[in-house]
Amino acid sequence: MSKEELLNEEEPEIIYIPDDEGNEEEFEVIMKFEVDGSDKKYMMVVPVDSGDEEEGEVYAFRYEEDGDDLQLFTIDDEEEWNIVEETFNTLMDEMNEEED
Repeated sequence: MSKEELLNEEEPEIIYIPDDEGNEEEFEVIMKFEVDGSDKKYMMVVPVDSGDEEEGEVYAFRYEEDGDDLQLFTIDDEEEWNIVEETFNTLMDEMNEEED
């Protein structure tokens, strides 16, 4: 594997999301996944400018890709949120087990 490939693998995926006032904020995508039995895709992001990474808040969005365009949708349905949260926690547990 070349040095360039190693650098590309560790390069975080950054997206920009406008806030309520239209200012674009920078977020790092920490995980993308699909929920079993659904064709919906989700991503978990953290603010890049959070300062203290230990207490950085994680945000979840449903997303759709159309070519190079990415559309994000907030998750307003409590049942959908519970499924996304459970899937995220399961995936994080699996990742932590692999590291041990």
